[in-house]
Amino acid sequence: MSRVTFEQLLDAGCHFGHLRRKWNPQMAQYIFMEKNGIHIIDLHKTVEKIDEACAAAKQIAKSGRKILFVATKKQAKDTVAELVKAVGMPYVTERWPGGMLTNFTTIRKAVKKMSDIDRMMASEDFLKSISKREKLQIERERAKLEKTLGSIADLSRLPAAVFIVDILKEHIAVAEAHRLNIPTFAIVDTNSNPNLVDFPIPANDDASKSISVIVKAICDAVAEGLEERKMDKDNATEDEAEESAEYSNVSDDEEEEAGNGRTKEGVRKVKDVTGEEGEEGRRKRPTIKRGPAKSADTKKN
Repeated sequence: MSRVTFEQLLDAGCHFGHLRRKWNPQMAQYIFMEKNGIHIIDLHKTVEKIDEACAAAKQIAKSGRKILFVATKKQAKDTVAELVKAVGMPYVTERWPGGMLTNFTTIRKAVKKMSDIDRMMASEDFLKSISKREKLQIERERAKLEKTLGSIADLSRLPAAVFIVDILKEHIAVAEAHRLNIPTFAIVDTNSNPNLVDFPIPANDDASKSISVIVKAICDAVAEGLEERKMDKDNATEDEAEESAEYSNVSDDEEEEAGNGRTKEGVRKVKDVTGEEGEEGRRKRPTIKRGPAKSADTKKN
């Protein structure tokens, strides 16, 4: 069963494309018709592409890796931040910092700096040793870092995939992902090139409802993947506990059998040693030699 129905996409306005004069010929396969100078997107193909993207996102989440969501458009910021935060994935809703993927080590240094500032601000001795002006400057720097990098503070390594809303606006993110061979998911409108992403979803990328429906479907798939991962871990833990219990029982039985065997063998060795000592004693027992009997004449003399 599809995660999103045709009627849901229709109600959200996902079928509205751009003006005909702004279209990209590569999107011809996803366009249903033209009406009043506006291209209409084929929602049947949109449903298929959403299912493909959800299946891939679910597998990535099940493997324990991260998907980075990128949506800096005004109508997508709040929606994406709210939905993605619920599943614990990193996201970028402010300005895309150049080199975020290709120069990831520098970005991690900035995140580390933000955590260092938090540690310093928590220390009362440090606050007493600086002036009011210096404290204000540090707080402003902390707020700036939080605004741009706060949502990716938990991203300790490169993401396994990137989900993008409007690849024309986020062309730098698309280029960086391509350079590092990171799979890309994206909502592509009729003015975009779907060949630039691995999992294109043809839909209206300007309407907040349209973005919300698609991002929610992806987040639901991610949540399912995380739940399955948790269940697999629990099952593995139970199996290990059962195996360890069985192993301990088997080892106890083996120890008992080995103990009984050692006892029998000890008794057998004691008997053997005792028998050997008896035989040696009999062999080594001195024999008394008796001389010839004396005659009666000898006694008289």
